[in-house]
Amino acid sequence: MYLKPDEVARELENSGFERDVMTRQSYGYRKGHHYVYVNREAKLGRTALVVHPELRDKSSLFAEPTSPVRTSESYQAFPVHPEGTAGIHYGIPHGFSSRASLTRYLQKMFN
Repeated sequence: MYLKPDEVARELENSGFERDVMTRQSYGYRKGHHYVYVNREAKLGRTALVVHPELRDKSSLFAEPTSPVRTSESYQAFPVHPEGTAGIHYGIPHGFSSRASLTRYLQKMFN
């Protein structure tokens, strides 16, 4: 079982991220020059954390993505999906089964 979106959001805040955007579909969080989204539509948490596509290679060193991409019009800080329609942005989704695994991931990725 994966952490739910609100649990991921709390852990981001505990790790120094600040929420600056909230939509029905997502929360946007910033820490320094890094930006991530919490996918609020991930009821079971499988795709709860969405990172910038440029971080795909680095991220895969610490956690396996749960799907190749996650698209949403609300991911405005991310690039437009190259094969999608205009206005649809994308990122790399991850899910975590424990707070400890998410905390380790955040430390390795964003500190």
